[in-house]
Amino acid sequence: MSTPKTGEVREASAPATAREPHGWLGLAFIAPSMVFIIGLFVIPLAMTIWMSFYHWPLLGRRKFIGLENYVELLGDTQLWHSLGFTLLYTVLVTAAILAVAFPLALLVDRPLKSAGFFRTVFFMPVVIGFGAASTLWMWLLNPDSGVFSRLLQGLGLVDAAPRPLESFWPALAVIILMVVWKTAGFTMVILLTGLQSIPAEVVEAAKIDGAGVFSRFRRITLPLMRNSLLLAMVLNITSSMLAFDQFFIITQGGPENSTISAVFSIYLASFSSYRLGYGSALSFALLVVLVAISSIQLSFMRERPEEGR
Repeated sequence: MSTPKTGEVREASAPATAREPHGWLGLAFIAPSMVFIIGLFVIPLAMTIWMSFYHWPLLGRRKFIGLENYVELLGDTQLWHSLGFTLLYTVLVTAAILAVAFPLALLVDRPLKSAGFFRTVFFMPVVIGFGAASTLWMWLLNPDSGVFSRLLQGLGLVDAAPRPLESFWPALAVIILMVVWKTAGFTMVILLTGLQSIPAEVVEAAKIDGAGVFSRFRRITLPLMRNSLLLAMVLNITSSMLAFDQFFIITQGGPENSTISAVFSIYLASFSSYRLGYGSALSFALLVVLVAISSIQLSFMRERPEEGR
């Protein structure tokens, strides 16, 4: 049996020793992110769960009450009404955003000189915060001095200044219109990424085979954009379920508390009724609902067996 040379032994053992520093180096790179996640998510989540088992007034002494907050929320009609309204709003606004963002993505994907300009214009409202956008639309919708009322009256379309926030469906329509204007550009970018990832050879082959525009869209574009569409849906549904600013600023929960979202109800319980423990229980319950909805959506993004072959 031959004995390996000294140089060969060193070469064989070199990879093992070389791998040791890389583990610590990787931990050093992810350490800032881990501190950020633990400090801003894990610890607040643990504190929220802990507070949910207490009667915790804003001022005064807290008292451990076990699961009483969770039992109470099961019979809270205001909570269930706000959750139902939030689900309705989520379905409508998600469909509206996709209906606007998809044509915009198709438009800016065309090889035009002005495509970059339109991408910038469509994306610009995204950089505005929801609070600022809601305040802007409050000014635009003002029946006395707002731009919309003056424009409609100037065109002779209405006799009196419209007051859409005094009825449920007009108020909801205004909110959806504002959110679509604010967020459609971000969804457009996601869908544009999916469009640009479609191989040009596949499209050209379909054209050679005689496939029309609608046939190519249905059989090539939509199937190959499945993950992009699902990602856009996940992000829009999650953000819609957590909607607060637009309802707090524009409708203030009205008319007659009909536009109180789930997060708005948590705000009212915590900072209007000063029941921080009950608000924490509501927050954790909403988190469970969001995790369940997101898990169902993400399951559709997994690679199908036939696609992985």
